[in-house]
Amino acid sequence: MPISGTPSRADLVDHLVRRRIAGDVATSRENNLDHYRKLANGDRHYWLGLELGDRWADEQDVLAVMAERCGVNDDPQHRHGQDTIDPQLTVDGLERMAARLRKAAEGRERVLFATGHPGGLLDVHRATATALRTAGCDIVVVPDELYVDEGVVYQIADVAMLERGATLWHTHSPEPMNAVLDGLERAGLTPPDLVVADHGWAGRAAQRGFDTLGYADCNDPALFIAEAEGTLQVTVPLDDHVPSPRYYDPMTAYLLAAAGLTAG
Repeated sequence: MPISGTPSRADLVDHLVRRRIAGDVATSRENNLDHYRKLANGDRHYWLGLELGDRWADEQDVLAVMAERCGVNDDPQHRHGQDTIDPQLTVDGLERMAARLRKAAEGRERVLFATGHPGGLLDVHRATATALRTAGCDIVVVPDELYVDEGVVYQIADVAMLERGATLWHTHSPEPMNAVLDGLERAGLTPPDLVVADHGWAGRAAQRGFDTLGYADCNDPALFIAEAEGTLQVTVPLDDHVPSPRYYDPMTAYLLAAAGLTAG
């Protein structure tokens, strides 16, 4: 049965597993290890806008971080088949994120929202932005005509995304975030106090020194590494594109309740 209202921690954990947001997720072990290897080999696509230098050149070190912070299988001999996200770590991440959102609300901070996963996480970000605005925060309005990566930055429901050919685009690129932050500076607008995002949007904001909260899948290790290094404040592990975006609603309700906010 669907969850109505705000779930308890136990009910949320059960929901995350049933909907495969965590637990046995759709992302395969082969895909995870391939991405860990490419990050370790210096492929910038998998760095998600971060500057990792040569600190993570051993894929086994990457696997160790992902086992600790995301809950993937820690056995390096497990090469094929099922992989996992620990739902307890997902909820732990939501609670850490909630603490920072509470601080933003108390300080009426200026907050920027962005997503490279509009098919999955748009409404999570939208609801969080609405709740923060209700609490008195200033939600960043992105300047118009920011052209980047053969597309343009659009802002819908307070969330910045990349649009190409009338389609909202799934992207790992950090360049749209560069375009937004540079556009704000050119326009003489106040930069954000906090960024809430995912993929390269989150990685590049954190790399540029902004307080950043992010969501990441088990095949996107860079944001977990950034949290481990202290570059990014919080990374919440989850499958970032399950069959229905409504599956994230109980998670969002839990997050906003933990932050002392009201869902919009």
